[in-house]
Amino acid sequence: MRDLHAKKQRVPHNRVKKAPKERKPINWGPILKWLSRGIGASAICAVAGFGGWKAYGLVSRTTLLRLETIEVSQLKKVSRDEIITLAGVRPGDSMLGLDLKTIMARLSKDPWLEQVQVRRYFPHTLSITASERTPQAVANVGCLYYLDEKGVLFKSLSEGDRLDFPLITGITEEDLAQDPKGSQEALKNALQLIATLRSGSVFTLADISEIHYSKGYGFTLFTMQGGVPVKLGNGDFSQKLARLSNIYRDLKPQMQALDYIDLDYIDKIIVKKV
Repeated sequence: MRDLHAKKQRVPHNRVKKAPKERKPINWGPILKWLSRGIGASAICAVAGFGGWKAYGLVSRTTLLRLETIEVSQLKKVSRDEIITLAGVRPGDSMLGLDLKTIMARLSKDPWLEQVQVRRYFPHTLSITASERTPQAVANVGCLYYLDEKGVLFKSLSEGDRLDFPLITGITEEDLAQDPKGSQEALKNALQLIATLRSGSVFTLADISEIHYSKGYGFTLFTMQGGVPVKLGNGDFSQKLARLSNIYRDLKPQMQALDYIDLDYIDKIIVKKV
């Protein structure tokens, strides 16, 4: 009997088998040509690099490019021999082998040298130009340091260093670490005060044994005679010291009997006796 429920399968009319594409053979000619060029260029670079390296070694070893003359600027504190030793150079060194950056780094380790310039002049000369720091004061910041004209603490004092400079106290290592900007400003103000005292004609730097700085108050001077405190505070140093100069000749014979002198006023001076 015929199955009425059987489904008839429909064959889609649009499904047509496509003929396979014909593959073209690979043209190896351009690829091999490109590879040969690349390998050739690499080989040329390698040969050139090796040849350049060998040529550099040959030129650096030749006596035609040897260091003969070392020019050094004349300084007061650091001698020519010390600079040459620190630079680590000597006659006979290869001119091409001199590393100028390394030489400058070595010289910069000397605290007395502020600016250093190193130049090489072929075929035989090395020039070292340096500027030297000049101490303006000695600062006691836990240990003694030289202070230059820019307010920079540049060298701790060692045996044989001169001590005949104005002495600044009151700024500590802790102040330098925690408040470097404020400490730097205080040191610069101390240099201004020293310059004012140097220009004085009556009360001068020679009359001072110590310049003390207090963060909460300002500056206090201590006299060479009797160690009398002279209170200045901050600012107007010229005007304050000018007022003291007007009476200092009269006060000088009485210094041993004075407790302090207070100049930190606009229009008066307070002199307190012991």
